[in-house]
Amino acid sequence: MTHICLVRHGQTDWNLEGKLQGQTDIPLNETGKLQAEECREFLKKSHWDVLITTSLVRASKTADIINEALELPIVKMDHFKERYFGDGEGMSREEREKQYPDFIFPNMETYEVLTDRVQEGLKEIYNQFPEQEVLLVAHGAIISTILREFHKEEVGERHVKLFNGCLTNLHFTNGGWNVHSYNEVSHLSEHA
Repeated sequence: MTHICLVRHGQTDWNLEGKLQGQTDIPLNETGKLQAEECREFLKKSHWDVLITTSLVRASKTADIINEALELPIVKMDHFKERYFGDGEGMSREEREKQYPDFIFPNMETYEVLTDRVQEGLKEIYNQFPEQEVLLVAHGAIISTILREFHKEEVGERHVKLFNGCLTNLHFTNGGWNVHSYNEVSHLSEHA
């Protein structure tokens, strides 16, 4: 069985302020670094074969902190880079709700393109790392897409608030991906 444990990157100042990050490259704040350290302490209790991250600094720094204890090969895969939100990036929640209440921003990546990108990345992981234990540091919209695509009966179309540093476990069994658990935060001292 191929197992992927998705780790949402640690907190950034934009997360804290409710600004939409998308592919804008915002670094971790101190809370985000602590969340990454707490993920590291929890994840080092298990066996992992590889650590995958995106090139965005908030994900790659989370991966680097986790890897201080695991010493795994790190692979960069931008299939799992955050969704591009176009003109919505950098906007506060209030600005977004006022100007774009339907959450559709000019120039944003479509859900179909995002889903195709994520599916392609999962296929690549399955082909490159069959029967392995994979850690994947990713982003909120990516994890939400995986939940919507592979955990429909549980989450449906509703929005799931994913915490920074949360863990989501995905297994490839019986010819497909299945969500085993999601948004796990018991390893974090604070989650927001």
